[in-house]
Amino acid sequence: MQLDEIMTLSPVIAVVTIRDVAHAEPLTRALVAGGIRAVEITLRTPAALDSIRVASKVEGAVVGSGTCLTGADLKASADAGAVFAVSPGATKTLLEAGRKSAIPLLPGIATASELMAGMEQGYTHFKLFPAEAAGGAALLKGLSGPLPQAKFCPTGGVNIENAARYLALPNVLCVGGSWLAPDELMDAGDWDRVQELARTAVAKLGR
Repeated sequence: MQLDEIMTLSPVIAVVTIRDVAHAEPLTRALVAGGIRAVEITLRTPAALDSIRVASKVEGAVVGSGTCLTGADLKASADAGAVFAVSPGATKTLLEAGRKSAIPLLPGIATASELMAGMEQGYTHFKLFPAEAAGGAALLKGLSGPLPQAKFCPTGGVNIENAARYLALPNVLCVGGSWLAPDELMDAGDWDRVQELARTAVAKLGR
């Protein structure tokens, strides 16, 4: 799948950090049942790659990896079954690795210069991170003037209360949200509540 298709599956890409691989399947099923198909599993725990393997088998789920920092991360993610990868930033080395990767990379940027560097490497889709701290919707609105061809998934400080501001912008295809699967719900195994949060996000933010 291409990033444009992935980023328009639903208004939110669920950003999740899984510490227990046993949570991967029920969490992903709950998100999909609530209408959130794109799931980014961050490479921040030892359980991440195994969780991607499990989650990618859930019907209807489009699973990617997050916190990709190196070319090795991209390869490991693809081997585990991820169909896209997301990074918090974008070094020249990572951008070059992303161009050769078996799965598309959504690189993170926080400034116009970083955006231009990514576009020089042939990228058109980006993650704004950390979105709220970097300038939020106002920054993205400003970037849309000189660089209208760039499309974004803002992540970092985005929640159900402010997501609509981002989604109203023409250069924003979706937002990344960790509020759909907070640690306390995963620890409690409260998958019904996760599904409810996903359903609420789609109902409130769907376009």
